Amino acid sequence: MYLVTVLGNLLIILAIGSDPHLHTPMYFFLANLSFIDTCFTCTIVPKVLVNIQTHHYTISYTGCLLQMYFFMAFALLDDFLLAVMAYDRYVAICLPLYYTTIMRPQRCLLLVAASWLCSHLLALSLSLLMSQFSFCASRSISHFFCDLLPLLKLACSDTHIFQVMMFSEAALSGVVPLTCVLTSYAHIIRTILGVPSAMGKQKVFSTCGSHLTVVTLFYGTVFLVYFQPSSSYSPNTGIVASVMYTMVTPMLNPFIYSLRNKDMKRALWRLLGCERCSAP
Repeated sequence: MYLVTVLGNLLIILAIGSDPHLHTPMYFFLANLSFIDTCFTCTIVPKVLVNIQTHHYTISYTGCLLQMYFFMAFALLDDFLLAVMAYDRYVAICLPLYYTTIMRPQRCLLLVAASWLCSHLLALSLSLLMSQFSFCASRSISHFFCDLLPLLKLACSDTHIFQVMMFSEAALSGVVPLTCVLTSYAHIIRTILGVPSAMGKQKVFSTCGSHLTVVTLFYGTVFLVYFQPSSSYSPNTGIVASVMYTMVTPMLNPFIYSLRNKDMKRALWRLLGCERCSAP
């Protein structure tokens, strides 16, 4: 799964970079999503594979905090970028005449840069607060990586302020982007219903269907784990949901985006040197 995730996402990045026809805002955001998914998986899975191979299930205190920081940063980046991609689809479908004006290269770079900045600031604030806690109980984490809620279970310090901050950040970085996604797609669906031709509707649905699939997979598992108090956290449910968004979703994303997209498939075939396969 790890190899498929890394190779699949790298192929998406290379295909977009090598094909001038894909140098558009939509594919620029998709290349960024593939890069983030690769980094997200590399934050967790290599350590898991080493643990399985060596039967040595330990991590240093500093290593644990760093893993938690990068995990949160890339998860939040995924979150923000999915909202940016939904906004891009909204402008392309609902305001097509203004698309090139609104989604200028400078604005696309600004949206991605703002996503990187916000995600790292939010992750840093929680990581610094977590580093102040005392862990005087068991040192055994009921998880396969250093996640927030399993670490809170081990803390002897008062975690009330941390939990308030965590839920505030979850609202800011979860509910706000999800609202942006839902609002964008509400306008998109309304526009689609006004398209007279069935082929036009099918083309719009095929463009947005892959993004909606990824959004559902990501938000469904994240909300299952993080939108609950630490007292009601279930390790078994948390582990299953975490496997979904740390391993399964990043692995499926390249397939979801490439199999439903003719331009993406054509670029991938060209990249792999199969020009005849890329012919319509």
